[in-house]
Formats: sequence, C-alpha cells, structure tokens
Amino acid sequence: MTDAQGINLIVKATDFAARKHHAQRRKNMEQTPYINHPIGVAQILSSEGGITDPIVLAAAYLHDTVEDTDTAMEDIEKEFGTEVRNVVAEVTDDKTLTKAERKAMQVKKAPGKSKEAKLVKLADKLYNLRDLERATPVGWDDERKREYFLWSREVVAGCSGTNGALEAALDDIIKRNL
Repeated sequence: MTDAQGINLIVKATDFAARKHHAQRRKNMEQTPYINHPIGVAQILSSEGGITDPIVLAAAYLHDTVEDTDTAMEDIEKEFGTEVRNVVAEVTDDKTLTKAERKAMQVKKAPGKSKEAKLVKLADKLYNLRDLERATPVGWDDERKREYFLWSREVVAGCSGTNGALEAALDDIIKRNL
C-alpha cells in the first residue's frame, strides 16, 4: 500500500466512523460525543504507540461500528478490505452473548488475537480507563469502576508483549486505580 493509499484508507475510516456514530454519546455526565472514543483510540496508537500501519489505524476508527451501529461486518469488508475487516472482527464482541459472557470472552481470546487486533485492544482499554479516571459514567459507583479496572488488567495481560509504550501506560493507570 502506498502512503497515499494508506492516508486515504485512514481518512475514509474516520469519515465512516463519524457518520455511523454521529448521534451517539458516551455515558458520562457531559454526554461526550461517542466519536471522540474511536478518534482517541487512533490517536493513542499513533502518538503513544508509534503505530503508522494504516490497517491498524483504520481498524481503530472502525472498532465499535459493528458492535454499536447498524454496520455489518460485510460493510467493513466492502468499504475497507479484508485486512481491516479481520482486525475489526477480532475486536468486536458478540452481542448475542450476555455482558458477563462478552467480558469473559475478551479475557479468554486476548492471547490468541493478531498483533494488529491486540494493538487496537490495548489502545481501546487505555482510552476507556483514562475516561473512567476523568469522568465516571452515570450510575457507576466506586466498586463498579474498580471491577472495570480489574477486568481490564486481565484483558491487557493477554495482550502482553505487543507494544511496550502502551503496556507501560496501561500498567501505570491500572496501578494508580487499584
């Protein structure tokens, strides 16, 4: 893939995600626009993780579109190709499972994911944990927040050896909150 093709892929994924998530909000008091999340995940990968792979960055923008919008995995493949689709598929939870089952599957499947999917997962967790530090979702108490940090630590452990900078940042935030 040329640099121009890579940039085009990333910009196209950003636009697609923005259109798909346009009406969604985070569950904090400020009702932050949801699109800030995938943008933030891509930013973490790029600036903190040193990731320049357009496939990984495009997948970061798209990582919640199948789970949280009317997007099908086939739409991702048609628009962005098989490589992006595969990474998005690896980080997409099966919404037919209960929340507890989905969380357990994330822990169980983390070690077997591709490096690209692990990178997206690490940046996603880092963004979410930072968001929890900044603004706890409405209805969450300290125990639920602690449980999220504990669970995230398990998921992150399954991705160890992927990116030292992201893992160090995750270790710091997890230790600070447990």
